[in-house]
Amino acid sequence: MATEERTKEILKELHKAVFEFEEDDATKWSKAALDEGVDPYTAIMDGLADGMVEAGDAYEKKEYFVPEPLMCSDALYAGLDILSPAAKATAKEVETKSSIVLGVVEGDIHDIGKNLVKMMFDAAGWTVYDLGKDVPIDKFAEEQAESNADVVGLSAMMTTSMLAMPEIVKRLRAKNSNVAILVGGAPINPMVAEKYGADGYAKTASTAVAEAVRLVKMLKEGKLGK
Repeated sequence: MATEERTKEILKELHKAVFEFEEDDATKWSKAALDEGVDPYTAIMDGLADGMVEAGDAYEKKEYFVPEPLMCSDALYAGLDILSPAAKATAKEVETKSSIVLGVVEGDIHDIGKNLVKMMFDAAGWTVYDLGKDVPIDKFAEEQAESNADVVGLSAMMTTSMLAMPEIVKRLRAKNSNVAILVGGAPINPMVAEKYGADGYAKTASTAVAEAVRLVKMLKEGKLGK
């Protein structure tokens, strides 16, 4: 079992490997995390994911441009290939039996945040149906009906594209009242989420899983979507 100091070092190196898009280092330190007894979920969230969050921030500040986050994603997934199987094996029962449809709404091609959210759910053992970016309004309800997912996650990074969300929520409710709807993205806040008829709001990718778990619990208790 790694000491606290060694664990911090491994997490720092995982973070650095992703942010500096070093795939070999991401692989190396992910293996070290497993070999030395670092919790795989912690290695993902506090190591790899933190590096990707920093990359996303750099992109928003225009310090990184399109190629850099894509290369960061390659390093991220190099690490996930090693850590995710172990993390899923130890995921909580409530999470492993849950599923989510994810997508960036129509008119929006900004998917870095959505991809990070997807990674979080993958690591937590959820089944993820990823629709990608610029998703047509009807597609969310169609995919939810086909997959019977517990949660639908809608992402928007622009004030213009977020205007599609209320219509998507309306169509989801029309097809299935027993589904939880989670929204997020730069222009979204709790008041907007409530106004649009969503059940929950995730400010950051790191809070999305916890919020979705809460929504699924409420859904199973009959407190949502009725």
